[in-house]
Amino acid sequence: MELESISGVGEKTAARLQSIEEPERALREGDVAALARAPGITPGRAAAIARAAIRAEHDDSGTFLATDRAREIHRTVLDLLQERAVTDDAAHRLETLFPTGSASRIEEVREWVETAMEREPDPDTLDALVGVGPLESPPTDRIRERCLATADAERHAEAQEAFPELSVEIVEDTRGLADLARGYATVIVLDEAFAGVDIDGDVRVMPDALDSPEEVVPERTLAFFAHNRERIRAASAVHRVAELDAPLDLAALNDRLVKLDDDGTVIGDDELDRLERAVADLDAAVSTAESVANDRLREAIEERDVTIEGADLLSLVEQGAGVDSLLSRELEDEHAAAIEAARDQLVDALALDSSEAELATRAFPEEPMFPVEHDEGIVNRLREDLTVARDRRASRLKRDLAADLAGMREGCDELVQAALARDVELAVSRFARDFDCVLPAFEGSGIAIEGGCSPLLDCAFAKVEPIDYEVSGPTLLSGVNSGGKTSTLDLLALVTVLSHMGLPVPADSVRIERYEALHYQEKSQGTLDAGAFEATLREFAGLVAGGKHRLVLVDELESITEPGASATIIAGILEELAGSTTGVFVSHLAGEISEAADFSVSIDGIEAVGLENGELVVERSPKKDVLARSTPELIVEKLATESDDDTDGFYEKLLGKFE
Repeated sequence: MELESISGVGEKTAARLQSIEEPERALREGDVAALARAPGITPGRAAAIARAAIRAEHDDSGTFLATDRAREIHRTVLDLLQERAVTDDAAHRLETLFPTGSASRIEEVREWVETAMEREPDPDTLDALVGVGPLESPPTDRIRERCLATADAERHAEAQEAFPELSVEIVEDTRGLADLARGYATVIVLDEAFAGVDIDGDVRVMPDALDSPEEVVPERTLAFFAHNRERIRAASAVHRVAELDAPLDLAALNDRLVKLDDDGTVIGDDELDRLERAVADLDAAVSTAESVANDRLREAIEERDVTIEGADLLSLVEQGAGVDSLLSRELEDEHAAAIEAARDQLVDALALDSSEAELATRAFPEEPMFPVEHDEGIVNRLREDLTVARDRRASRLKRDLAADLAGMREGCDELVQAALARDVELAVSRFARDFDCVLPAFEGSGIAIEGGCSPLLDCAFAKVEPIDYEVSGPTLLSGVNSGGKTSTLDLLALVTVLSHMGLPVPADSVRIERYEALHYQEKSQGTLDAGAFEATLREFAGLVAGGKHRLVLVDELESITEPGASATIIAGILEELAGSTTGVFVSHLAGEISEAADFSVSIDGIEAVGLENGELVVERSPKKDVLARSTPELIVEKLATESDDDTDGFYEKLLGKFE
């Protein structure tokens, strides 16, 4: 698909869309979340682009919704659907559904809807969906202890683009590489020419590094999965409770995810935990070990009487001997025991292995001294060895886990996409179940609705009175005030919009013609001025031109001008619409319009069958070829039949005027 061929997609937008993975697939499937990953593309903009791409694919003009009221009905339909989506992503995807005259698009959606309507929106699945969302790339964090090195300027540019997390350095020779090794914990060399060089430090020659990001920067993969972990787990839960076929081993995936901390570090490894504790606790452990040795020696000295003869004391003084010599002569065994206790304390406190313990024992030399002091050089060497061991193990664990998770990345994308797609399906299923919907049949001319209930009414859907109505060609709809004429137009519009979106409709059954446009003219508030009246007539002039198969719904057009002229104007419009157009005009001037028209206009009526406690009792389903009586006529009839004070037949005479 040529991106710039899509309406509203220019060169800059096309370039942005090319930055995401598989933009053509995202456009084809209406994957709004994927499109919104492009720089500067909001979800609303992404939905508009997806709609434009779908229109282009099905050669749709985008003019089906011809009036503001028609567009309002479509917006209401989307709102009803989106209210039944759990995730924001599903709500955005539903924005790609629109009414169209394209048979291929309608059929495409209907095939998908047939499957969606069979989905069971069980509470466990809906609960699991709460945590699902599109996978996101976390912010890139700079890694300062590692760098890349190359002698090639072109490779340098490629590496900078591939690994923005790392510094990429130019090196010309082994000396330059050695300088880098002194400044970085790890240097990854991209040039094979440096293979076999002997340089102190962690220097790795990896000519294929650009193809192995999880090896070079495992933090990138780990950060991605840590950032998206809860979304992935929620998607896994959706697959389990909804019994979806998972694209990867969910148990193996969970085993890897539990090894990740929130910040992307590896957790749950006993050896790494031991080394981290040893490095962190080293100074405190050495201090404690010193205290253990000194406390033992102090107790030994306090408990013993040391006797030195004068000649011996003089000899020791002449030789410059101090307390160390005294300890060696008088407390040799006790000193050795104290040093051994210090060593054991240090090894046990840090849980050192045999090789580490061998170095640790040298931190407390055997030469007698009091107080006992550790060898700082040995402690520093131990610290360095433990730190290196810790960092090497952490790096290996990162690389191993990143390699495993990188192999699951595509499967996780599919996992989340499948869960979000199920949410879209369940939104349609819930809509169909909540409003007792069926798929309409596209056949014949006009519209035939049986048991239609409008969810647009301002009452609980369960209390909506179903109606039956069939209409074809230009028709006048008459009826009492508040009898349901406008609601009938809304139902016709709703059924038409839903049908042409490929969606189910709230009725027992619907047969409908495939229209090219819906024109719904809502009731005007008061008489229009001359300019507005002229604009309205121009709108209808454009409507009758072109001979398209349209559904035209008009609510009390007579309100736009004086009653005397309205009947003539409406009659003229109906005459022009006769033929390929289905039209329903709600009017209180049905009789006058019929007389003014030069063809036999169908008149249907929503009849009030009486008054009860001052309230109309209405038969909501329009009756064919019936001019419904007005509310004033019903009131006069009620007075004529029920009043005892009509002595001179006043009410009877008024009633006769309606005949």
